[in-house]
This record gives sequence, structure tokens and C-alpha cells, in this order.
Amino acid sequence: MTGRFRLAGALAGALLLASCVPAPRTEAVKPPTATNAVEAGVTAGPAIESLGIGARDALDALSSFRESCPKLLARNDASGLTISADWQPACAAASAWKPNDAQAFFARYFETVRVGNGTAFATGYYEPEIHGSRTHIPGYDVPVYALPDDLVRAWPASTPESERTGRAPLGRYDETGAFVPYYERAEIEAGALAGRGLEIAWVADPVEFFFLQIQGSGRLVAPDGTVMRIGYVGQNGREYVGIGSVLRQRGLLGDGPGQYPGSMQGLMAYMRENPEDGRALMNLNKSWIFFRELTGDGPLGAMGVPVRRESSVAADPAFTPLGAPVWLAMDRPEANGLWVAQDTGGAIKGANRFDTFWGAGEDARRIAGGMSTRGNALIFVPKGTLARLRSQ
Repeated sequence: MTGRFRLAGALAGALLLASCVPAPRTEAVKPPTATNAVEAGVTAGPAIESLGIGARDALDALSSFRESCPKLLARNDASGLTISADWQPACAAASAWKPNDAQAFFARYFETVRVGNGTAFATGYYEPEIHGSRTHIPGYDVPVYALPDDLVRAWPASTPESERTGRAPLGRYDETGAFVPYYERAEIEAGALAGRGLEIAWVADPVEFFFLQIQGSGRLVAPDGTVMRIGYVGQNGREYVGIGSVLRQRGLLGDGPGQYPGSMQGLMAYMRENPEDGRALMNLNKSWIFFRELTGDGPLGAMGVPVRRESSVAADPAFTPLGAPVWLAMDRPEANGLWVAQDTGGAIKGANRFDTFWGAGEDARRIAGGMSTRGNALIFVPKGTLARLRSQ
């Protein structure tokens, strides 16, 4: 899943901090304007041998790391922690490492570091499976759009030259030739893109599709049982609004009378029981996701490699190198263990912010929808990384 918009951590309340990772002797101080891991502060973590990585956990992580290596070696590390050459010894060894000794691989080639104070927050995402069809058939009336050719990046004429830095915003040219924001969700749902041949599929349930857009990819199951996998290809450039935050501000999420659980399931229940308000709530999120059909054995993450259940995690690449193993010790045991950072997300920002991937199916939906957990994180980096950073 590339460039994703996940269910934000605001869907659930804060949980008590718990961890089985020893606390650092000296806590790294995070500057208030840290833009990457190095600026946030990096300190040494415990020896990998002391973590007690399970055999299956290590094997799954080794497999995901191996798949990531071609892209890892070609990427620039925005975190400032590593350069591509740092990863070459581990990637070379991973290709031929014996599966029955995966724990030794990580102990041999990696050391652990904490970014900032290591305090972590993790949510979950999954690959939704909803009713859909390649063709427009009765009962399947919600279009799934491909990327429109009039969605472009440009600077509005009103933007001074001195302010035209970084990436230009997304938008479109209107009939007068003026560059304007692209159609928002409400406009697209009202038919702004209809009749242009952009439909790659149709789905039955607008609420299910809304949450599939947040996840960034999914499976469409047709009435005859055939499956079409779709994945993120672009976004309209409009504002993303976490509807969980909105409902919490309105006092509708919680454990009290008349309130709904602060989970994806609770949000869906509210929207189904209050269809008009649910439609208006969805339209507060102006962001719209465009899709393409995916082939292969799994949804693709931001690295362009398949993300795997209980092995892949989304992270902010400014603080965690994409392709790096990540050790999580959280107060939700399902999230504990060794993961590999292979994805990103619009809501996954900052140091030690992660989104754990749970695959497809009802259990994946249940776990991911209710995942909100706090604890500690360690980043695995090639041996010698910390010494090099200290010498700079």
C-alpha cells in the first residue's frame, strides 16, 4: 500500500505505557523542531541477543527484510541514520542465510538504537475485503476511480515566486485556465468524475469503501467469488480529516450511555445507525483516494514490495529507515516483536509512530480496527551506525 491514509491513533483513547525493553540510562533529548531521527536524538539500545526474539518472528522478519533489500539499497535514507552502503553486508548475507538460524542473522549484522526516548505509539491496518465488481451491476453503484489525467501539480498564480518552494500542490486547471484545488470528496461523490471512463470497478457499500480508502488497498469480491485486488495510486490533494477525532469531540465515542466504541467497528456502527450524519461525516474528510488494480501475492507498501501480515509496519521515513527492522514492546501483546518498516501513511508521522499490518480477513479487521497501543521501540541499524553518527 503506497502513500496511505490509515486510521489515526485518535480512534482510541490513551493507554497505559508498558514495555519489556529496558529504559535507556540517559534519555536522548528531542529538539522541538526535529525533522529527522538524528535531530531527534539517537542513543544505544540493548543487545539484540537480550531481546528474546522468537524463531518464527525472526524468520518472518528475515523474509520481509530480504524482499526489501533491492529497494533499501537504492533508497536515500531520509532519517539521517544510514547510507545505502551500510546495508550491503546484511543484504548480501540475507539472500543465502539459513532459515533455521534467523535469530543469529539479526544479532550478527545489527545493533539497536532508540530515536528520541523510544516511547512508541502503534495502531493497525489491514487489507479490507468488500463486495465489488469490475462492471456496473445492480446493487454495486459506488465507483472506484483510476487516477484522472487532469490531476496535476502546479503553483496557483497568486503564489509569489519567493514562496514556491518544495513540491507544488495538487489541483486542476478549470475552464478559465486558472489552477484550482481538485474536486473534494463531496464533489466526487456527486458525480464530478462521472462519464470520463475512469471507473475500474464498482462496490456495493459506500461506508465499507470509505474505510478501504483509509486503509489504501483492499480486495473486491464479486458475486461469482472472483477477487480483484486494488491499491493506492494517488490522492486528490485535499485535506484528510480523521472522523474518529470529530466524533470524539462531539462526545459520541467512549464507554458511556449512547456512546460508540473508539474503534473502526464503533465508527462503522455509528455511520450505519445514522446514515445522513454518517454521509456528512465522511464528506468532512475531503481526501479521495484513486486506485489501480494490483497483481501479485500481496498489497504493495511504499517501498514497492509486498507487505506481510505481522511482519510489515508503516513508519515515518524521516525517523525510521524504510527497510529497517523494528522491535516493538507494547502494552498490546499482539503488537510485540520484530517488524520491518516497509510502508508509510498519512497519519503515521513522527518518531516512534507505527502502523502494524494484519493482512486480510475478519480477524485482521478486528485486530487492526481496535489496535491502539503504547510502549517502546528500537530501530535495528547496521552495526557501526551509532559509532559513525557519534564521530560526525
